[in-house]
Formats: sequence, C-alpha cells, structure tokens
Amino acid sequence: MTPKRFTRPVQVIVGLGFAHEVSSVMDAYQLLDEWVGFRSPTHADTLALFRSALADDEDAETARLAFEAFALSRGILAAEEIESSGAAEEWMTAYDRRSEVVVDG
Repeated sequence: MTPKRFTRPVQVIVGLGFAHEVSSVMDAYQLLDEWVGFRSPTHADTLALFRSALADDEDAETARLAFEAFALSRGILAAEEIESSGAAEEWMTAYDRRSEVVVDG
C-alpha cells in the first residue's frame, strides 16, 4: 500500500510540548488511534473518516482537513498552523452544523 501523503503536513504539539509533523493519512490515523485524551464523538467521527481514507473511500486532503480541525479543537495544533489555517475552522463549523435541526415555524 502506498502512503497517502498530505499536500501540506500538519504540525501538532505532542508529549511535553514537542512539535511533530504529520504528513500522511497513516501518521494521522496512528496519532488518533493512540489518543489518550478525551474520546469524544468528534474523535470517533474523525477516526472513522481516517479508516475510510485508508480504505480509499475518502481522499487524503479531506482527511487532512479533518485532522487539522481535530488538532485545533484539542489545542494541539502548532501556533504557525493556527495562523495559516482557515480550513480547520470551516470544517469544524460544518461538523457542528450537521446536527442542527431546522424547525419550520
């Protein structure tokens, strides 16, 4: 299996504050799978998306945006990534809105 590389790596903070570059679907999947923080529904959805990406049902860039959004929501996205990333916020907004109920009034 060829690694599905991101067009642009995502820098996250791991361990005791060390920057770590995540550059592929597999790298991000491993980080998500080994996540020791709170495993929220967002974590489960992001992990499921990565399983789909590994099975070629989802493209690497969609997975990268989801990972970037997850990292931002958990406070582990490196500072330089936060400055340049509007995509993560867009993904989180779309994710949050997916459960909104429209009530006709």
